[in-house]
Amino acid sequence: MLTWLTRDSLTFPPLEKALHDPNGLLAAGGDLSPERLVQAYRHGCFPWYQDGQPILWWSPDPRTVLLPGQLHVSRSLAKLMRQGRYQVSFDSDFPAVIAACAAPRDYADGTWITDTMRNAYCALHRRGIAHSVEVRQDGELVGGLYGLAMGQLFFGESMFSRADNASKVGFVTLVEHLRQAGFVLIDCQMPTNHLHSLGAHAISRAEFAGYLARHLDQPNSATWVVA
Repeated sequence: MLTWLTRDSLTFPPLEKALHDPNGLLAAGGDLSPERLVQAYRHGCFPWYQDGQPILWWSPDPRTVLLPGQLHVSRSLAKLMRQGRYQVSFDSDFPAVIAACAAPRDYADGTWITDTMRNAYCALHRRGIAHSVEVRQDGELVGGLYGLAMGQLFFGESMFSRADNASKVGFVTLVEHLRQAGFVLIDCQMPTNHLHSLGAHAISRAEFAGYLARHLDQPNSATWVVA
């Protein structure tokens, strides 16, 4: 039975209570306060819902992740990065990145990044928890992504690209930054061909929970300044 959250409690049900169909649906309701969002990621779940739906919280099994040391950069992508066509920065325009991620896509109807969702993650950014990657070409924002950094884990949320491989350039730059700062895992949530081409793979929910237990409260040396 699906758990409905109340606004006066930040407690989520055990991950084992998540439904098999749809895969990973754990709870509904609550709100998107910074405190609840932080607790959700610490617990191993994340919000994903459409306009007109209640807030839905998910913990899929398996979970798609990428280990920084297993990043795969194709020969053509490495060549593109050496050309210096794109300029990559961190946290220089978080609102613009999440707005671009929320923009309509040719292959999808609507967006799950509602105005309420955008405001919630911007609040996390102001608290130094959510971070953005900006990819620019000749000063114009052409790609990027955003997510949360907690302990030695990075929880990726969404990315966008308006130019050839721009989001991949941003992602590869981020992964190297995280690797050098002592991060051990990047949560990609759900599988895509785009992520698998970069080295992402699936692990069980139980294994993912183990990473949370071991690394959420460990220090990292990341500095989120404009690169």
